[in-house]
Amino acid sequence: MGNFISSVADRATVVASPRLWLEGAAIQQLIKTSQLPGMVRAVGMPDLHPGRGYPVGAAFFSVGRLYPALVGSDIGCGVSVWSTDLPVAKHKLDKLDRLIGNLDGPIEEGERDRIAAALPEAEQRLQKLAATLSSAGLDAKHLRGAGTIGRGNHFAEIQRLERLVDGAGVPEALADAKRLKLVVHSGSRGLGESILRDHVDAFGHAGLDQDSDAARAYLARHAAAVAFAETNRWLIAARICVRLGMEAVLQVDINHNTVTRERLEAQDGWVHRKGATPMAGDLVLIPGSRDHLSYLVAPIAEAAAASLGSLAHGAGRKWGRADCKGRLGKSGLLKDLGKGALGSRIICNDKDLVFEEAGAAYKPIDTVMASLAGAGLVKVVAEFRPVLTYKTRGECC
Repeated sequence: MGNFISSVADRATVVASPRLWLEGAAIQQLIKTSQLPGMVRAVGMPDLHPGRGYPVGAAFFSVGRLYPALVGSDIGCGVSVWSTDLPVAKHKLDKLDRLIGNLDGPIEEGERDRIAAALPEAEQRLQKLAATLSSAGLDAKHLRGAGTIGRGNHFAEIQRLERLVDGAGVPEALADAKRLKLVVHSGSRGLGESILRDHVDAFGHAGLDQDSDAARAYLARHAAAVAFAETNRWLIAARICVRLGMEAVLQVDINHNTVTRERLEAQDGWVHRKGATPMAGDLVLIPGSRDHLSYLVAPIAEAAAASLGSLAHGAGRKWGRADCKGRLGKSGLLKDLGKGALGSRIICNDKDLVFEEAGAAYKPIDTVMASLAGAGLVKVVAEFRPVLTYKTRGECC
């Protein structure tokens, strides 16, 4: 691990190469959060950056107490990766753009029928999700948002294999350079936000005793929001598949905003991941999105204890959202708002969001990956290049 993992306080460490810049405000938030009652350890990832009270790109381990406010509003936000049968050689950006259409609005009856005809399990998934929400005491109105991406850093992206670094253990369909891939990054939409708002209104940020009725009630709602997020990503992929007339197979699906019961350092406690990818399964994707490559990696389980079993979930913001338009508008770096730095098509008809999500607003993803690999946490097995990134048509909120 060398000097890629360093201590910044008694209970706080960061995973970063000596040359990787981490914002001081983010480190201070990490240290402050590590001092909460019951908190045992906090680890900042290479994509660490300041959030609203708590840093994003970090994992926290507590004993006896859990902190819903630390998980945040987008419970279950994560990334799914699909292999498709769509040939790389035959794709045309204009045609993909036209066929994908507008994904901003909810799934209406006609589209739901088309999805059900192509993917019969869709109705069963929605019925199961409705039952899950009901059992957790959550309003079924949130189902209206299922199958929508949302704003912020969420996206759906068609990608192609750029380089296969190590094919061992990579599913053949993901290693196929002749077929396109689909990546979906989204979460629990308004449901997670509603859960957090209700919790903070009732309990503030003090956290919950793990044996309390309030903790049990929150965990039931948390589990429902995670189920919603996973179904949401599945439905987004289903909408795209039906519109493009392609078949797809889910290869990876992982959540990076959760609190889970885990045993670490000979203690049973709670791992809070706020913008952190769990080292679960054989493979995970760390997306670059839009202007950068995405990286398929194999977590190295033997090193998991050093990072609370967690990895970065992306590049991490370099600039605050409010600063992006001023910085980039004057620089002239974004001359073609519909074209990515790697030649991809960008569908984003919200000009503010174009600037906020520009590649220049994020740290270089390769420096984040170098830190994870240098710390001995991952092995990169494949790289993917963006072909078309969908953010919003700007026609529906």
